[in-house]
Amino acid sequence: MDERDVIRGAVKAAGLVKKGYQLKITVIVMAVFLAGLMLAGLLFPAGSARAADCQDTGPGTAGAAPDARGGSNDAGEGQDPRDGHAILAVRRDNALAIDKVAKDLKLPGRATLIALMTAMQESSLINIDHGDEDSVGLFQQRPSMDWGTKASIMKPEYAARSFFLGHGTNKGLTAVKNWEKIPLGKAAQAVQNSKYPDLYAGHESAMRQLAEDVGIDLERKGKATGNGKGGKPVTSANSECGVNQPGTPGSAGPGGSAGGKFSDGKQSWDLNNPRSVKDAIAWAKANAGSHSTKTWYRRCLAYTAIVYGWNVSGVTYAIDHYTVVPKSMRHDKDRHPPAGALMYWETGGRAGHIAVYLGDGKVASNDILRPGYIDIVDAELFETKWGATYVGWTPPVFPKAG
Repeated sequence: MDERDVIRGAVKAAGLVKKGYQLKITVIVMAVFLAGLMLAGLLFPAGSARAADCQDTGPGTAGAAPDARGGSNDAGEGQDPRDGHAILAVRRDNALAIDKVAKDLKLPGRATLIALMTAMQESSLINIDHGDEDSVGLFQQRPSMDWGTKASIMKPEYAARSFFLGHGTNKGLTAVKNWEKIPLGKAAQAVQNSKYPDLYAGHESAMRQLAEDVGIDLERKGKATGNGKGGKPVTSANSECGVNQPGTPGSAGPGGSAGGKFSDGKQSWDLNNPRSVKDAIAWAKANAGSHSTKTWYRRCLAYTAIVYGWNVSGVTYAIDHYTVVPKSMRHDKDRHPPAGALMYWETGGRAGHIAVYLGDGKVASNDILRPGYIDIVDAELFETKWGATYVGWTPPVFPKAG
């Protein structure tokens, strides 16, 4: 029975009443009143409620519609994302992916629960490629808000790691004071900064049930900061550059000159960057030192692309950019780069490091003096301080930038 049936029944009853105009009016008024109750859901509640359902009510706590715009939601090959079983399978897979990251970071099961509640509210635990403004992924993280590139955010493991550890200027769960003790929804909100902070808590019971179904141990012990690296932000997709470990094999040590000084070579380029070499160098100098903002932690390749006016480099790792540039433009081990060149180092990590050569032996680089900031330093400092190995230089060419 719905509210229309109530109205019809009440009006019919009113038509059968022959005991006076006043009584008829009263019955009609009662019909309208009953219809109002029906609309409010007070007269005929849907289903039987359980005690655990109390926290799963309120606007926005229901599962989001699966990818109404037809985009990918990772339902799996051959599966209709509108099929309930397929959606449940996707949610289970994503829950396990989130928990794996938490376990790898040595975080307690409570961290997994908070992440599951957050992802359920933000994306219905489906890895959608759209959202409010430029939000994407399980946690609806925004590339424009320094959460990384869209491609990287769309990787569940990357998005989960960012949620736990933070990214760029965004703090993660491990940076929230007393996150392991404060209410679950409050901890989620401290990371997400949502306009609707009260909605995360409503998913607790459903996510506990999901965790039980897939064998996730939410009572697992762990450390609030994880494996000791908690609090160190996740790097962006075109970063993870640099190291902070002087004395790496091949290092000359802080007092040495490693491979020697750098001096200027001649420039003979025909480029199509949004900024000219002259303007790029001027921009780099104007935004370094005391004028730098703390937004560049391990974002060396992103920085060099932005120096030349691009939004993104289009390459995942700094050292890979060296191989993207045509071979004829690579100058292996040459220590005479022209002003404006891109310089590359192997750092012992996957990504390596890249910096913009300003001339006179100086480069503009992130992290070398202060994590997250841009400073102008001697180019040889990467060898003497980090123990990095100089690879060579290329013209400021960005074949995949946009």
